[in-house]
Amino acid sequence: MRGAVEVCGLVLGFLGCVFGFVSLHIDSWKESSDYDDVIVTSNLLENLWMSCAEDSTGTWNCWYFPSLLALPGYIQACRALMITAIAMGTFGLVATLVGMRCSRVGGENYVLKGRIAAVGGVFFILQGLCTMVAVSWYAANITREFFDPLYPGTKVSIGDGLYIGWSSGTLALIGGCCLLCSCNVKQEKLEYRFPPPSRGAGFTHSASSSQYGRNAYV
Repeated sequence: MRGAVEVCGLVLGFLGCVFGFVSLHIDSWKESSDYDDVIVTSNLLENLWMSCAEDSTGTWNCWYFPSLLALPGYIQACRALMITAIAMGTFGLVATLVGMRCSRVGGENYVLKGRIAAVGGVFFILQGLCTMVAVSWYAANITREFFDPLYPGTKVSIGDGLYIGWSSGTLALIGGCCLLCSCNVKQEKLEYRFPPPSRGAGFTHSASSSQYGRNAYV
């Protein structure tokens, strides 16, 4: 049962890493909304790295943000959190592969392997927390601008990248909790058993008894 929980935690953590990588590279963290627009002539998409526009003819134009220092503070923070999440997920995968019971790496010291698997679970939890904070912070700014009647810019809505990011954070958190619940960090109890009597000792004892019997009758 413990091995199955470890495998489940590894699979969920791996999927969390994959979804986080996809979310970081997808274009649509936020996209233009049709709210209060009578005629829509272009579709705007934006993520942490660039902004894209599609006109009515289907032509795409994308441009990267010119300077990191010119970006709003929350975008800089979300970039740092997502990169940290990818790094934490990578460390979590390596630690989990080393610490699993079915892995041959690290020998048969299951106490040490359990602790390494627990470290992998902690890394997955940190990945999930970083991802959830980043996508939730970004979504909170989108929501604030959308419902602000004095906001002069274009109204935008939550894009697919944020939903993938939320899925990534949820999978990573569940995978980390599975690893923490399945790890064995306590010293296993040793069972002491008396060794069975050897066959030679039994024959010696019987031989001596029989010899003693013969001498008694003489």
